[in-house]
Amino acid sequence: MSPDIVIIGSGIGGATIASGLAGSGASVLILERGEKLPATAHARDSRSIFVDGHYRPKEMWREAGGQPFNPGNYYYVGGNSKFYGAVLIRYRREDFAAMEHFGGISPAWPFGYEELEPWYSKAEQLFRVRGRLGEDPTEPFHSVPYAFPPVPDEPAIARARAELKGISLNPASLPLGVDIDAWLRDGKTPWDAFPNTGIGKIDAETGPLPVALADNNICLETGAAVDHLELTPGGKTVAAVHYHRNGEAKRVTPKLVVLSAGAINSAVILLRSPAPGGKSIANRSDQVGRNFMNHNSAAMLAIDPRRRNDSVYQKTLMLNDYYLSDGKGGKPLGNVQLLGKIDGTMLKANVRLAPKFALDFMASHAVDWYLMCEDLPDPESRVMVDGNDIVLQWRRSNMQALDRLTQVMREHFRACGYPIVLSRPFDKRTPSHQCGTVRMGSDPATSPLDTFCRAWDHGNLFVVDGGFLPTSAAVNPALTIAAQALRVADHIRKTELKA
Repeated sequence: MSPDIVIIGSGIGGATIASGLAGSGASVLILERGEKLPATAHARDSRSIFVDGHYRPKEMWREAGGQPFNPGNYYYVGGNSKFYGAVLIRYRREDFAAMEHFGGISPAWPFGYEELEPWYSKAEQLFRVRGRLGEDPTEPFHSVPYAFPPVPDEPAIARARAELKGISLNPASLPLGVDIDAWLRDGKTPWDAFPNTGIGKIDAETGPLPVALADNNICLETGAAVDHLELTPGGKTVAAVHYHRNGEAKRVTPKLVVLSAGAINSAVILLRSPAPGGKSIANRSDQVGRNFMNHNSAAMLAIDPRRRNDSVYQKTLMLNDYYLSDGKGGKPLGNVQLLGKIDGTMLKANVRLAPKFALDFMASHAVDWYLMCEDLPDPESRVMVDGNDIVLQWRRSNMQALDRLTQVMREHFRACGYPIVLSRPFDKRTPSHQCGTVRMGSDPATSPLDTFCRAWDHGNLFVVDGGFLPTSAAVNPALTIAAQALRVADHIRKTELKA
């Protein structure tokens, strides 16, 4: 017997919408192509993770020009969130309105911040976010305070916070989905980019998924890789989901389909699913796969050879002084936040010719930062399929903002007493918050989805993951995806599951 609803993917979008459907009486099947991430020694070994690539997928994508590369996307129960930095931050209120950047206009959302605010609060409770209001001047209105205090600064980071305040900046505590005591019990490492095999990091598997699976009507099937969707003869609704598991082809016929495979793979599934008229499913607008965005970002190491940084996890601070402007009334730059503590082995993975002892010294005397700027939507920045291949044509935009943010932060860190400041941008192998490929909007001519993430073309299809985001903003997208997932779940309960 087919379930009422099939959810494709158990990442932030899929697991959260499943939690929002718990108790509705609907039968729900979650299809996850990966398996549960095993608890092994590799999980806390920086060499295994960053040098040997133990967890990287065994697949290759291609650039539009033909060059293959190994993507940094992960296939496990919980999706990419198993490796995320657990930063659960709201888009700023201004991010929902049109905003001019160096690279062009970031378009307005089809609704404002106030529409999503209650769902942000519910998502923060679901992911047990640690934080503190009142420190960040760009913080939007919260109707519900954080339930837990922020993860504490380690001594070197408390010093960095004081140094930034000393030059009249506004460092603020990162809102984090981390139970720090539980995390450190399993190993004295950072959590940023390290896989979560316990309960220390509140990811899709440890946060919303248990809420969903507590309902006996909701079940999870792993190792289930979805190939394509099938439409009814008239093309108005999705009739079936085709997938394979253990080499066996399977077909399931739900009443509703929620596609939450991630911004890349959701677009790929749609592009591989034929629709009448020679187009693919949900693609009357010809926007499926287009408007791909991936934050423009860089790592920055502020180094003082006279002072050690003995932090274990480090990632507790952010700086939004340049989020809404360049500090001089000009265009926005972006967000600055700490990375998880880098060690010499991680540096060796990127700087192979340098001697290990020099990298160890550098890492032990550095405070490691992550600079993030908005990538703007462009229809020619896109995901495509070519037979069995996934082809990515990423047209980066607004790089001037990253250049300026790098320059201003280098000056600030030198003013704080760090004589050596090094930076390096991230490339396409790092999935820095992929989004925008199946965007929502108010016009079916320019967007595949409506404001509740329902496909304009097919009444029983929803897409709920980073693909729906109209803009990338310049903050981590996980909480925004979760908030919208809860909003969509509530909409489905009210409109599709009424008795």
